Amino acid sequence: MSFKARHKSPPPQDAESASDIRNAAVRWLARRDFASGELRGKLEKQGFDGSTVAAVVAELIEERALDDARYAGNYVSYHAGRGYGPLRIAADLRALGLPSESIEAALASGPDWKALARDIRIRKYGADQPREWPQKAQQARFLQYRGFSSDHIQSALGADFDPD
Repeated sequence: MSFKARHKSPPPQDAESASDIRNAAVRWLARRDFASGELRGKLEKQGFDGSTVAAVVAELIEERALDDARYAGNYVSYHAGRGYGPLRIAADLRALGLPSESIEAALASGPDWKALARDIRIRKYGADQPREWPQKAQQARFLQYRGFSSDHIQSALGADFDPD
């Protein structure tokens, strides 16, 4: 059995028209949702002119084919479902270039972060509360790595845990 190699055809380097850029953007948007900054960077990396790319991205935003608020909401929902906390999700969204208003709105409409931190701790370490300081510290570091705040961690580890 032989397989043909799949080659992606790069866009023509001399094609700088808005329709070529729009076609490339729509092809990517058909596969998955993108943040506007992420799509802009992807198009510019393909060699398209930056000012034309910015105009096409603005048109797509105006047509609501590209929506940073929708992207942020979907991103929060997906990553919260995978056990990540609001601090890590917000940092990821800021790195993608989303406006802080969209990030804050998406995090506010997200799950109950304290309950999620508790569920993640129980899933990883079991239902029993940690009794000794080394186990508490280990679980706190895990939740901190996942992106939960100290309030969420304190709620997940019990009322007697004080990280300070």
